[in-house]
Formats: sequence, C-alpha cells, structure tokens
Amino acid sequence: MLDISPSVMQALLALIVVGPLLGAAAALLPAPPGLKGKSPEQAVLRHGVTVTGAVLVAAVVLALGFDRDHPSTIQASTDISWIPALGVRIHLGIDGISLPLLVLTALLTFLCALYSYAKPPSGDTAPSPKAFVALLLLMEAGTLATFAVLDLLLFFLAFETVLVPMYFLIARWGGAGRRAAAWRFILYTLLGSVVMLLGLLLVGLRAGTFDMVALATDNGRGMSGSVQVIAALAIGLGLAVKAPMWPLHSWLPDAHTAAPTVGSVLLAGVLLKMGTYGFVRIVLAITPHGAHTFAPALAALATVGIIYGSLACLALARSGTGGDLKRLIAYSSVGHMGFVLLGIATLTPTGLDGALFANIAHGLITGLLFFLVGAVKDRTGSTDLDTLATGGGAALYGRAPRLGGLVAFGAVASLGLPGLAGFWGEMLAMFGAFRPAADLNRPAFLVFMALAGLGTLLTAGYLLVVVRRVCMGPGRTATTEPGAALPSLPDVHAHEFAAFSPLVALTVLAGLWPAVLLGLTNPAVQHLLAGGTP
Repeated sequence: MLDISPSVMQALLALIVVGPLLGAAAALLPAPPGLKGKSPEQAVLRHGVTVTGAVLVAAVVLALGFDRDHPSTIQASTDISWIPALGVRIHLGIDGISLPLLVLTALLTFLCALYSYAKPPSGDTAPSPKAFVALLLLMEAGTLATFAVLDLLLFFLAFETVLVPMYFLIARWGGAGRRAAAWRFILYTLLGSVVMLLGLLLVGLRAGTFDMVALATDNGRGMSGSVQVIAALAIGLGLAVKAPMWPLHSWLPDAHTAAPTVGSVLLAGVLLKMGTYGFVRIVLAITPHGAHTFAPALAALATVGIIYGSLACLALARSGTGGDLKRLIAYSSVGHMGFVLLGIATLTPTGLDGALFANIAHGLITGLLFFLVGAVKDRTGSTDLDTLATGGGAALYGRAPRLGGLVAFGAVASLGLPGLAGFWGEMLAMFGAFRPAADLNRPAFLVFMALAGLGTLLTAGYLLVVVRRVCMGPGRTATTEPGAALPSLPDVHAHEFAAFSPLVALTVLAGLWPAVLLGLTNPAVQHLLAGGTP
C-alpha cells in the first residue's frame, strides 16, 4: 500500500470521474497540427488511448493508496453542495465494494481504446472516429461515476449517462440488425430507469436526504416497512433490467449480437455490473426490509435465469441450428449474472462476497471472450457456429493455434474451472444459498442451490461443445485434396495480445489468489449487512 495523503486520494478520484468527460469534449476538437500523425483519425484514436490510459493509471494508484486495513470505510471522499434546494450534493467516495469495479471499468475501457487504435471502428454508415472516441469516453465517465458517487440523484444521472453512448455505438458501428437492437436496448433500459427514479425519489423524500452514506447508516429506520417494500420493488425493477435478470433480459442477446466488438466487451464487462452494484449499494443497504421481502423472489428468478441461459446456449451450440457465437455468449451472461443475483438474494456475507467476486470474474472472462469472438470474425468473416464448425470452418487449433488456445482458455474459465476466476464467485454464491439469512426459507434456497449446481453442469456442456466445434472442426473442406489441411489463419496479432493478456493474467491471478479481492469485499459486506455505512 502506498502512503498517499487524503487530499491526493480525493484528487485522484475526481480525476478518474471527470477526466473521461473532459477527454470526450477534447476529442471533438480539431487535432493540433503537430499531433495529427498520419491522419486526424489516427490522432483522435491515439487521444482515446491516452485519456483512458491516464484514467487507468490513476485508478491503479488509487487502489494502491487505498487503506486495505479499513475497506469498509468510505475513502477519497469529496462532499460538496451542488443543488441546495433539492439537497443534492456532489458526494464521491470508494470502499471495498466499489473499488474493484472502478479499476475493472478503467482497465476494460483502456483495452477497448487500445484495440480500436490498432483496428479502427468501421461500419456501413459509421461516422468519423471522433464520434466513436467521444462516445467511448462519455460512457467511461458515466460508468466510473456510477461506482463512485454517493448521492441517489447523482447515481441516477450517471446511470443514465451510459445509455446514450451505448445506443449510438450499437446503432452506428454495429452489424446486421443494429438499429432494432439499439432501439430495444434503449427502450428497455429507459423504461426501467423511469420506474427506478420513482423509487429513488420516494426514498429521498421520505428519509429527508439523498445521501447514500447517511441513508445506509440509518439502514431504513427513517422509512416505514411499506415504503421500503415499494421503493425496493421500484428500484429493483430498474436495476434488474440492466443486470439483466430473467425475464427482463430479452434486450441483451440482440444488443450483443449487433454491437461492435468493443461495444460487446463494455456491455458485458461493465454495464451489466451497474445493475448488480445498485442492488448491493442501494436496495440492501438503504431498504433492508424491502430486500428481505423480495429476496426469495429474486433468488427464484435468478435460478430460472441460470437454467434458462444454459439451455438457450445448449440449443444455440447444437449442429444445424444456425446459432451465433456472440449470441451464445450473451445468453451465457444471463446465466452467470444469475449467480450474482442469487448470491445477493441470500443476504449473507458469503453470498454477497460470491456475488461481488462473480461480478469481477464475469467482467474479465466475458470481456476476453467477446474480444476473441471479434478476432475469430475478423479472420473467418462469420460468427455462425455452423459455418465455423463445418467445411471451411475455423479449426483454430490447426489454423491459428494461439487463438484457439485462448478461446479454449476463455471457455474453461467461463465454466468455472477451479484455479481460475470463474470458480470462486459461483461456489460462494451457492454456499450462501446453502445457509441463507436466518429469516429466509432455507428449504427453498436449498432447491435454488441444487438448480444452480445443475446450471454449472449445463454450462460446462455447452462451452465444451463450442470448443470442439470452433477450435477442432473438420480441418478440411470438400474441395481440398484428401489429406490436405485448410490454409492457416493469421494468429494473434500484437494489438490483440496487448488487449487479451491482461485479462488472461488477472483471470489466473483471481483464481489462484482470491484473497486479493475477498479481503476488500468481505469487511465492507459485513459492515453493510450490520447496518453501517456502505
């Protein structure tokens, strides 16, 4: 741990939140003549790498200066009155719950900017890279602010800021069906946000403050039980759309299938975490009675999502169904995020630790998988599993062995192989379901745990089928000479290695040394469930 003064920590957190916003504005300005390089397009893409890189460095320094001996304490706090008439304050701060998500967001956005610099975004109607970089930075600013703000109305503003750039990334740089997918994404999330705003206003007006620290310290004592139930339902519905929780998930597969590679990485790796983070930070901490009321329903829907996502993936992985690899990974996210929601629903430290760990693991692993699918599409021109698996297919082990090995690594990490990051979160979530909070129905949660365990088996089944079909394949076509192999494909490029390797390394590190993350989350979770500050 670095010895950094509180004022420097405050400045770092402010830079992390505001820096991308200023960078987005600067991206729209003309590049100075000496910085254009080969073209203005290259200059603006380099600007995106520079800004996101600076934010990542600031996030790492912030993490190194974080007091790990007191992870339940809000650190790097800034509290300034903004709108006195409404009692809204610019209140920023981090603890052991929000810090890992902050660093994950900074890392994934930097890797996306780096990937885009080497492979500029393209599309049939794509505008200049200026708009792309500005939208990428605006989305980073909104996401980082979501994890750093401690005021309910600021949380809502940050939450909504992310929607517009993601809509345009899908609609302007996406593939087939991009406009319909973008509209479905924005309509679902906006409708959920309207309901969530009503719940946030109800909490703030009844409790007399929008400050999340004060509300969590009060732990719902300033609101009646019925108000907590109504608020938890309204806020939870808005968060469940973003999570995504079955049956409010139907926008996700289309959005992932149509989105460009970096859009899919950020959507799965970062945006989905905003919903589950809100459940922990707001619903559990501020409306505990409402959280206890809806915990069994949340666990049931989470378990359905686990089974449903796995069965959908099995159907897509079957030969002859025309399943899309990006769509399959999108449905796998429904199942994986189901484990996060199940852990939250247990209302226990073990379950919440598992949920927060699974959040980070899913961001690392699924972000890697979407990068890899983009690389496969660049080489083969398709993400259709039947095309990749039949004559002329990918056969990555023989044609691009390093890429094939990475695809297999991503698959076994996603299925929860012990020793990799995907294992710990799901295991702890099921342990939490084995012994939920004392006032919850334990037999029901034992059933949820058993079904979740079945989901892990189904997950292993479809991911191993994908590895067999994409990485092995026939190795030849009907037109090649007997015994002749398919021509080789370009293997992992330097820019792809730079984007993939940090995710691979962190997936292994989190799997072998889970205490790095659990040491941050567990004290903060214990404090939150005890009714202290979030």
